[in-house]
Amino acid sequence: MQVLTTIDAVRTARAKFDQIGLVPTMGYLHEGHLSLVRRAREECGAVAVSIFVNPTQFSPREDFSRYPRDLERDLRLLEAEGVDLVFTPAPGEMYPEGFGTYVVLPAADEVLEGAARPTHFRGVATVVCKLLNIVQPTRAYFGQKDAQQTVVVRQMVRDLNIPTTIVVASTVREPDGLAMSSRNTYLTSEQRAAAPVIYRALSAAAHSYQAGERDATRLRQQIADLLASEPLVKPEYISLADPMTLLELDTIGARGALISLAARLGSVRLIDNLLLD
Repeated sequence: MQVLTTIDAVRTARAKFDQIGLVPTMGYLHEGHLSLVRRAREECGAVAVSIFVNPTQFSPREDFSRYPRDLERDLRLLEAEGVDLVFTPAPGEMYPEGFGTYVVLPAADEVLEGAARPTHFRGVATVVCKLLNIVQPTRAYFGQKDAQQTVVVRQMVRDLNIPTTIVVASTVREPDGLAMSSRNTYLTSEQRAAAPVIYRALSAAAHSYQAGERDATRLRQQIADLLASEPLVKPEYISLADPMTLLELDTIGARGALISLAARLGSVRLIDNLLLD
């Protein structure tokens, strides 16, 4: 496994592979990341993983320095999975002095995570665009947990004619349903015990949809009522939106819906979603 820190080194190493799958990460890896690595191996043969805590996707209200990091542990996990290339750039390698070009999708900043985290998707789209240009993967792999991110990345790839196929894999969950996330490590034992209500609430709405409910307002209220059963969980938003445009729905139509929410447990902010189709 090659661990590379410069763009030039990645491009030199990449030239040795016909096809390669890329798994972009911010590190502190868990089973969700590793499942993407395994799928990339199955579909592409060779696998590259990026580990980069991207400063441009953190809003002024978020603590970039607090994001969990453990590079040595991450590298051990990736080596055990047979990863070929790991790209671990410093911020100055990705954003050198004088950097001033960003990828902006204005609609993404107006809804859901974009409305809650100003400039977040500008940072996401820019760093993913740079990684795709640097590695030039055949396919790039993302998890459904970050649903809005997948919509943004797919639109960017389509709009900018980037020759990479974007693959979105199902959310990997703990046995009690909590979506795996690096941020789960911040939860206290009491918060961790309360957190699975997020998935229970989404699942209850999904069951109602499967039983015939199409009124989005009633489904949002059902989610809110279930979340209210756990006083430690404070929802920031509850959404039933078109899965392609992310615009809020009054009635769920033929394209189904993305049900998603963000909630705080103390200082920890968690997101989750389910697709209704």
